[in-house]
Amino acid sequence: MPKKDLRTRLRERFDEIVEKPLLTSALVLLCISIIVIGSSLSYYIEDFHGFVGQILAQAHGMIFDIAVIGILIFWLNQNGEIRQRIRTYKDEIDDFRLWESEEAAFRTVGNIKRLNRHKIYEINLVNCHLARTNLSHVNLKASNLNSANLTNSSLIETNLENTRLNQTNFENSNLNQADLQGAYASGANFKDAFLIKANFENAFLIKTCFKNSYLMESNLQNSYLMGADFENASLYKADLRGAKGLTIEQLSKAKTLYLARFDDDMLEQVKQAIPELVGG
Repeated sequence: MPKKDLRTRLRERFDEIVEKPLLTSALVLLCISIIVIGSSLSYYIEDFHGFVGQILAQAHGMIFDIAVIGILIFWLNQNGEIRQRIRTYKDEIDDFRLWESEEAAFRTVGNIKRLNRHKIYEINLVNCHLARTNLSHVNLKASNLNSANLTNSSLIETNLENTRLNQTNFENSNLNQADLQGAYASGANFKDAFLIKANFENAFLIKTCFKNSYLMESNLQNSYLMGADFENASLYKADLRGAKGLTIEQLSKAKTLYLARFDDDMLEQVKQAIPELVGG
């Protein structure tokens, strides 16, 4: 009975030591030091200076190993971990694609922001459900958001430069001061959206819906507006110079064109056909 108790106590003590990595390492170091120093005692006594020289030579080699090999391995491991995390974030976005729920939307936004922290901006968000989310100040330059749902979302000062937004739904969203330069937004829905000071320069807005939208001081220079719907849209101080495919018929449906900027020939047509909109 006493032997069993002693064995049990020793096992419990051993388990306690193993569960403490620092203590375990210290004990292993102590044991190895006793063995190595005990075995080398004769060298200390007979040729102390020569022995110390060899130790110093080994120490320099150890420093080289740590400086070169250790740091290199650490760098490779760190980069490998970062790449793995990026892969995980992208896989999670794929997992939530086409899942129309609040959880899917917020989880996807979280992964977008994590990718941004790793300087990843070109993200595949086709058919993603992102309704009622906050993507303000996020960088999605050159991403693909074709057919994504961003209704009732906040995208204030979001970078959507050269982003694919074809058939994307931004209804009732806030895109004030968003950068959409060169964006491909044909067939996109900006109904009831806030687009104050948004930059659409050189954007492709063919058959895009701006019904009831707020485009005050927005930049639409050199954009492609064939078939775009401006019904009841506010274009106060909007810049439409160089816009391609824009017609008087489209502009006549707007709520106001007061202080909007046009090419000279288009301005003359507007003043003649719909002077009431230009005058406020």
